Amino acid sequence: MSLMNVGVSALVANQHALTTTGHNIANANSAGYSRQTVATSALIGQNVGNGFVGKGVQVATVMRHYNELLGKQSNAANAASAADAIRYQSLMQMQDVYSGGDSSLGAAINSVMNAFADVEAAPSDGTARNVVLTRMSELTARFRAASATLKEQDYSTQQQLGNNVTLVNNLAGQVAALNTQISRAVASGHQPNDLLDAREQLIREINQYVQTSQVDADNGGINLFVGGSQPLVLGSSAGQLSVAETTEYPGSGKLSLYFSQPNGEQVELTANMVGGGEIAGLLKFNNDDLVVGRNLLGRLALAIGSELNQQNKLGLTLSGNYGTDLFKLTTQTQGWSNITGYDVSNPATSATATVTDTRSLVASDYKILFDGSSNAQLIRISDGKTTNLPIDPVNGIDAQVDGLQFSVPATVTASATQGQSILFQPFSAAADEIQPLVHNAGDLAVSSAVTAKINQGNQGTLQMSSLRATDLAGVPAQNAPVRITFDGAGNYSYQTYDPATSSWSAASAAAPYTSGQAIQINGWNITLTGTPGNGDSVDVGNALDLGDGYKLNAGNASAFLALRDTTIFDGGTTLSDGFSSAMAVIGTRTQSAKYAAQLSQTVANNLNADRTAVSGVNLDEEAARLLQYQQAYQASAKIIQTAQSLFDSVLNAVGG
Repeated sequence: MSLMNVGVSALVANQHALTTTGHNIANANSAGYSRQTVATSALIGQNVGNGFVGKGVQVATVMRHYNELLGKQSNAANAASAADAIRYQSLMQMQDVYSGGDSSLGAAINSVMNAFADVEAAPSDGTARNVVLTRMSELTARFRAASATLKEQDYSTQQQLGNNVTLVNNLAGQVAALNTQISRAVASGHQPNDLLDAREQLIREINQYVQTSQVDADNGGINLFVGGSQPLVLGSSAGQLSVAETTEYPGSGKLSLYFSQPNGEQVELTANMVGGGEIAGLLKFNNDDLVVGRNLLGRLALAIGSELNQQNKLGLTLSGNYGTDLFKLTTQTQGWSNITGYDVSNPATSATATVTDTRSLVASDYKILFDGSSNAQLIRISDGKTTNLPIDPVNGIDAQVDGLQFSVPATVTASATQGQSILFQPFSAAADEIQPLVHNAGDLAVSSAVTAKINQGNQGTLQMSSLRATDLAGVPAQNAPVRITFDGAGNYSYQTYDPATSSWSAASAAAPYTSGQAIQINGWNITLTGTPGNGDSVDVGNALDLGDGYKLNAGNASAFLALRDTTIFDGGTTLSDGFSSAMAVIGTRTQSAKYAAQLSQTVANNLNADRTAVSGVNLDEEAARLLQYQQAYQASAKIIQTAQSLFDSVLNAVGG
């Protein structure tokens, strides 16, 4: 019967091999499936006196072709790739706000500035003035629309984060359930290959959303950790993740990932702690990229609005009054903090940042960090630049940096402990809240507040190039002109007429004159060209001295036009190029994210290919094995047939 046993054992072994090969072919396209092969070993032979005769074959186990190191490396690479990819996709959407074309925000800015050209040509023309007001209304609408788009993206990012967290929690629960099943199966002495594949696939899916590290347990289970040390899956139990505002700056809109511990306490995980996965990419976009986009937009609104407001105040309306603000702007914002007793609704217990100089603004958030001493550190978050701020025991902090006035009352500084901070977002609401304030064409102040006359009898070649008011407090009073007199030796002095005494004041100290260079006196400046003769003079007076003639003076409209080429951003960018500069910042950030996404995708693809080379099913190889095991199966059946024939021959011989 030994030959029969050998044949039966071979038949069973080859049947298992055929079944396993068929299983491989059937799951060639199943996600996460690892190729399996049957491992066989020879049965110990029987000693027949003159040697050991083989007793056949046995199936040792069904092996799963899986490289644990490649699996972990692939998961980490996929997590990094997912984070980079989702961040790039989000930046591409945000880039639409900073696109060019006739419908862009940049085109609206240029339309406003260019509209002053028609007013300059016809300062009393109501149609030209109304065009300016219409363009301003369109500009504010585009600012608000751009801000609304960023808000929508912020909302969709939070929704996507919430959905991803729900998926991770669900997948973690499935991993925990599989841990239980696998632990029971491992107790039998063999690996449950398909259950292991199902668990590995779930772990790969989890790493698409949040990067995990894993530690194998002795009973066949796997423990998964997020944020370095927080147990998302521990044996048969699974933790819970959630997304909410950071506890450090409640109300600021900055988000963090939270892990709920078994005792109910939450551990806050920042984007850097999360590492990879879509959740990390979305957190980085929400807390960094979106902040940059919002700050650039807000600073643009504040700077352009403030420049136009200030210029309108320096001119005269059709009614002869000085102009007012053209735009409503948000120039003061509250800080956010979790300092004990801090309350943003109470000025006595909250900090503020107020815009004081729009030409010095930097598109960044700021935070004041307390170190427990008599000083605090103001950190510009965009580049990490630090400014030391002394703390006054009575007045707290009152400091001006980057065109912003930071004020923190003593009640807050006294309550702050080491390591606590206050976050300031001075540009977050500026674009969303900008509104036009002037709706009457006559209230557009395009006439200059000052007028000038080159006196008759001058001997030189003096010509006036420009004249503009810079500070209303220094504009000459009515009927009290200022006379600039030249000495013919390259110097000038000035004196003021007093209508009460009908006399001129004493001349000022002589100052050098340079053709084409502005002469600044009190609240106005005048630019003259040419060479003056000895005793030549120019009178500068209040525009209302002309009676209704001031309405034909378009000096302030010219000053509006000159703002196009005035440097107001980052120490070198003009007003007309401000939007282009913001486009470049977002474009550069998007391109950088694109390259990072491409690189991480290449790394992930290579590691996935390496993993698949070990675990994947090759249909050609499986087809060849199928023929091999089929032939072996048929040969095994032949052994049994032969054994049966021999046994029948023996029976026939004995029976005969």
